[in-house]
Formats: sequence, structure tokens, C-alpha cells
Amino acid sequence: MNTSKIILLSFVGLILIVFFWGCNGYNGLISADQGVKKVWSNVETNYQRRTDLYSSVIKTIEGSGNFEKSTLKEVMEARSKSTQIKVDINDPASLQAYQKAQANLQGSFSRLMAVAENYPNLKTTDAFRDFQTQIEGTENRINVARQDYNKAIEDFNLRVKRFPSVILARLFGYNEKPYYKADEGTEKAPEIKFDIK
Repeated sequence: MNTSKIILLSFVGLILIVFFWGCNGYNGLISADQGVKKVWSNVETNYQRRTDLYSSVIKTIEGSGNFEKSTLKEVMEARSKSTQIKVDINDPASLQAYQKAQANLQGSFSRLMAVAENYPNLKTTDAFRDFQTQIEGTENRINVARQDYNKAIEDFNLRVKRFPSVILARLFGYNEKPYYKADEGTEKAPEIKFDIK
């Protein structure tokens, strides 16, 4: 075989290797991106489940005529705001706004539950007792879904930042995605006081 054929075959072989590496790398980026979207969808599904449960218990509480309307109104407003936010998982600001709205909803609902303790007739209804059981499971599901999301983000971000896939990521416009972060202030342990006399 002459030298020009060897050079040509080597060049064609190199082109094929680069082509297949590029296809494999690109498909890996697509798979990781779709994985992140799927896991984020699971996070949203669990938040929707919580919102649905909140709606159910709000109806139960509204049926209790003497219940404090201001607390109930606060929860209803927080629920409305939390469902209006559209999240772009590539945008840290929209993810942070979503987290803040969910934290506000959870906080206002916690206040509602504290007030509900003063209404023994409400606490004995089957719907209210069922809600208390279901919300604990839902909060656990939300926590697991957020952890799964952060794991998918870690996998995606590693793929986007590692060499040589970083070349393809930049070429096709894939950038690092933000993690789901804890709410502000949660890094501090809550102060617990017992006023036992």
C-alpha cells in the first residue's frame, strides 16, 4: 500500500472516530438534559399534590363557620401565588422565586394548622385527620423529589463541565443548571424554648 492511501485511510478513520464520539457525546447531553426535566417534573408533581391537599383541607376548614378568616385568606393567597409561578430550570432566578413561593405557602399553612388546634370540632372531622396523615407523606415525597432533582443536576453539570464533553456542550449551547437550594435561614438551627413551670 502506498503512503497516500495510508494517510487517506488514517484521515477517514480519524474523521469516523470524531464523528462517533460527537454523536455519542451529543446523545449523552440530550439524555442528561431530558433526565433533569423528568426529575423536575416529579418535583412539580409532588408540589401539586401538596397544593391539592391544601385545597381539600381549606374547604373543610371553610365549612367550620367560626374559623378565623384572616388566617384562611392568607393561605388561599399564598396558594394562588405559588401556582402562578412558571419555572425555567435553566434560570436560577425563576427557580428561586418558585422556592420562595412554596416556602411562603408552607409557612402560611403551618400558621393555619396552629390556629386549627383551637377548634376541637374541626380536628375530629375525618377529612382533617386524613389530611394530617397525607401531608406528612407528601412533605417526605417532596424532599425525596428535590434530592433526586439535585442528583440529576449533578450528573448533568458534570457532563457539561468535564473534558472533552465540555466542547460539545459549548458547541450546542448546554450550560450548567442551578441546584434546588434550601430556603434562606434554614441553615440555622431553630431555637426551641419550653416554658414548663
